[in-house]
Amino acid sequence: MVWWLTEKWGKGTGDQLNILQKIRGYAQNVPERTAVRCGAEALTYRELWEYSDVLAAWLKAQAGEEKQPLAVYGHKNPWMLVCFLACVKSGHGYCPIDISVPDARTAMILQALPDGPVLTTEDMQVDAGTKRVLTLEEIRKLAGAKNSNAPSETDWVTGDDTWYIIFTSGSTGTPKGVQISADCLSHYLDWSVGLGTAPEEKEGKVFLNQAPFSFDLSVMDLYTSLVSGGTLYCLEKSVQSDYKKLMESLAQSQAGVWVSTPSFAEVCLSEKSFDEKMLPQLRAFLFCGETLGNRTALKLMERFPKAAVINTYGPTESTVAVTDVTVTKEMAETVNPLPVGAAKPGTVIEIRDENGTTLADGEKGEIIILGDTVSTGYFCQEELTGKAFFLENGVRGYHTGDKGYLEHGMLFYCGRIDLQIKLHGYRIELEDIENNIRRLSGIEHVVVLPNERDGKVKSLTAYVVEEPLPENEREETARLKHELLAYVPEYMVPKKFVFLEQMPMTNNGKADRKRLKEELEKKTAGGRR
Repeated sequence: MVWWLTEKWGKGTGDQLNILQKIRGYAQNVPERTAVRCGAEALTYRELWEYSDVLAAWLKAQAGEEKQPLAVYGHKNPWMLVCFLACVKSGHGYCPIDISVPDARTAMILQALPDGPVLTTEDMQVDAGTKRVLTLEEIRKLAGAKNSNAPSETDWVTGDDTWYIIFTSGSTGTPKGVQISADCLSHYLDWSVGLGTAPEEKEGKVFLNQAPFSFDLSVMDLYTSLVSGGTLYCLEKSVQSDYKKLMESLAQSQAGVWVSTPSFAEVCLSEKSFDEKMLPQLRAFLFCGETLGNRTALKLMERFPKAAVINTYGPTESTVAVTDVTVTKEMAETVNPLPVGAAKPGTVIEIRDENGTTLADGEKGEIIILGDTVSTGYFCQEELTGKAFFLENGVRGYHTGDKGYLEHGMLFYCGRIDLQIKLHGYRIELEDIENNIRRLSGIEHVVVLPNERDGKVKSLTAYVVEEPLPENEREETARLKHELLAYVPEYMVPKKFVFLEQMPMTNNGKADRKRLKEELEKKTAGGRR
């Protein structure tokens, strides 16, 4: 039996947060407050609202009445937010594509989307076909012009209309677009504004943005910040890759709410000065995307005694996250692995076996999510949608493919059932990498396996059969890594390549992943001695 908790930020079900109305309220009441800062450039709430109004009017005229999604290509630029809001104001969902996405994958995404303008804040090298590409210079010029024809509220994306689409790794080598509706996002925000600190304590605070906008973790800081009247402080890729710049930027941020993967926090913890003296206003760490280690949690508590450490869980298909738990010192010292939390209001989590039977507390099985933030499905992929999503008593449900168990309402995550893994916060289909490695010259067969330590995937190893076998394995590894970057993001490139004369097979003629994994574990264990 599905049941629902209805207490949501002072509102009952059916009266959830109106995102655009909330942002407009800040634009009217605190117009000169900084809404977003990326590097040296920033936009106020007034500018964000007015510029997106004008751009929305242009989009409505150009893209027509049909509510097809529009691509927004770029990186950590305040004008990305202008584009996002302009899209949804004009009745169109948007699909963020970061510059870190390889051109070949960007081309696949653009081809999957219907014709319509492509908004860009960075130079895009990919041929957009018949789609009109709008440059940042053109966007600025449009936004700076006066236009009294801003779309009305009746034009805004609402209800089950798609607010955004995020393309994730697909097992065929082709990315799949997860559709998140306005209602899904609204229900999520009703809950997320209270994570770590009370909603009123987040008012006007600085939210740290680490993840690219094409990674759904960014939604946790982007929209929670905007509906809280906060300032989104973006850490650009160039800053994150330069340790000195990163620490300087963090010290300047005045961040009150931290949102990142645990891995990013671990990088920061390697700096001794990373503590409450650097970030005196920090009151909440919000983690999602991968396993939060006990040691990491304890270090954060020691260095930031005034900040809550919040562990969450949720796939892209359920709108960022659906569980939370405040990690205490006692919990971090005695419970390993850490729980990922209890279900948010409006969500039911069950553990089911392969036959769909709900399992009792403590029994491991597939994590099933039912609730008001479950995606409407994959964009233009009915077959995949039918396999992963379902309706139960009129409520959308999702087969996560994740393994876990419940104890007294608390969820524990135990890894992937299939070949999908989490690496540095990114969800990756191993078959996606394999299919793209097969594109490279000389590759006959390939299996990619995760290297795990302390319950977390640390890196990837690719086992390849290549004809002929390379004379210099180091040089060949470098070649494969370089060529693979044309098809997949850097985080999907295996750290190590192992060259085999023959791929071990099972009795039914499939690659023997179990045997390879055992060999990999032996080598990993040997390296730790």
